[in-house]
Amino acid sequence: MTAAAQRGTTVVSERAVRKIAERAAVEAAPAGARPVKGTAKGSATVRGRRADVALDVALPCQASLSEAVRHMQSHVSARTGELTGLRVDTPRVGVTTLLPARPGWNAQGADAPPSAERTPLRWWSPRRLPTGLLTLAGTAVCGALALDLILVHLAHRPAALWRTESLHWLTGHGSADPAVRAGAGLLAVLGVLMIFFALAPGRRRLLTVSSSDPRVRAAVDRAALALLVRDAVGDVPGIGPVRVRVGRRRAAVRARLAFGDRETARGSAQEAARGVLDSCGLRRPLKLRVRVRPDDSWEPAGPPRPPAPDTSVEGERP
Repeated sequence: MTAAAQRGTTVVSERAVRKIAERAAVEAAPAGARPVKGTAKGSATVRGRRADVALDVALPCQASLSEAVRHMQSHVSARTGELTGLRVDTPRVGVTTLLPARPGWNAQGADAPPSAERTPLRWWSPRRLPTGLLTLAGTAVCGALALDLILVHLAHRPAALWRTESLHWLTGHGSADPAVRAGAGLLAVLGVLMIFFALAPGRRRLLTVSSSDPRVRAAVDRAALALLVRDAVGDVPGIGPVRVRVGRRRAAVRARLAFGDRETARGSAQEAARGVLDSCGLRRPLKLRVRVRPDDSWEPAGPPRPPAPDTSVEGERP
């Protein structure tokens, strides 16, 4: 069998130990306020099977520094020793920066309850199509003009025909010309549309959902919400066909009653619909309106009718 000295040894570089320790420090940051990459800088020295680690970290000002540092020391020592196989003494941790307060985090390190300012009321659209069309048109016009100017001044070519004809046409037509007025009106309409696209949220079919994490944005489609409400109301005993319309601020439910008491069915349908809306956690609660109309074959609830007496007369046998 080959001796251990002849088989070789595994050497863990100081750079690898430093990287592992920095990553372990990020993992050990207080819950709910984990620092971003680059907020933990360190150094490491390896002597045989032992490693000395020093770290400079940034912690949130809401955290208890003594507890956070002790937890980070134990986690860095255990995690670095586990991954490298070295014996890591208690690392030296220096707090160099206090991070400002982050929304959604309290002094105990837990996420705060959702606030009204965190989730927008409307789901804004990026307006990719109008922006792309405007960018494409501007790029084409500016690119053609720049290319023609470069050819005229550098290659000493005559100006393009489209540019000269456009200048000649503009010099011969004033502001009173119908074509000029039509073009100005068209540009004004396009400008108003661009202002509208910039100010209007868009995506009217989406309703925002409240979230406890400011980095999470969620929305529910109004058509999907209408299907959920329709299924919930349709499960109410006595309810027949159901029609649901969900708007941006209110939800309207229209149902047909096949049998049973009308007020009882309406109350049950309203409770079922409200339960679905509340379970979605909408940022702006919807106003609910439920209408229950009796169907043509509706039978009101009441005491059972007694059976009709038998009035048939049995004839005599011949």
